[in-house]
Amino acid sequence: MNEQKLTASQEDYLEAIYNISVEKMAARAKDIAVKLDVKASSVTGALRTLGSMGLINYAPYDLITLTEKGNIVAKDIVNRHKALERFLVNVLGIDEREADEAACRMEHSVPKKIVERLVKYSEYVEKCPKGGINWESGFGYFCKHGCSEEDCERRFHPESSSSD
Repeated sequence: MNEQKLTASQEDYLEAIYNISVEKMAARAKDIAVKLDVKASSVTGALRTLGSMGLINYAPYDLITLTEKGNIVAKDIVNRHKALERFLVNVLGIDEREADEAACRMEHSVPKKIVERLVKYSEYVEKCPKGGINWESGFGYFCKHGCSEEDCERRFHPESSSSD
């Protein structure tokens, strides 16, 4: 797939189209304008650009849908957003509204490798909440091999797993 560098605004439009399409099967320009809190004329320009990039199917006054390529790109944006939001809420304890807003800003600039590592860390914290004194080496092991909560207990806290 030809990698095109999208602007943050273009990513926001794709994310909005994706989320509206999940809810309503397709998007309309007015739905996008409401979701992004922008003027209809701004939406029209963005849709033309995304259409010319082969990311959406667009014709004036018609329903807007993602192309196969657009769907792949939009899912990646949505997944980055969700991963960042989960990290902010579950690991850092940020409230959901604030985390959503921050994730929206971060999703455009945080490299994929860092998002993937944040996701892994969130999973590690969920599956191995006791982390303990060896949390750093435990996280390294988790990134390479993964493990269940039971595996975590056995590997990193053998004293507590034998008392159950």
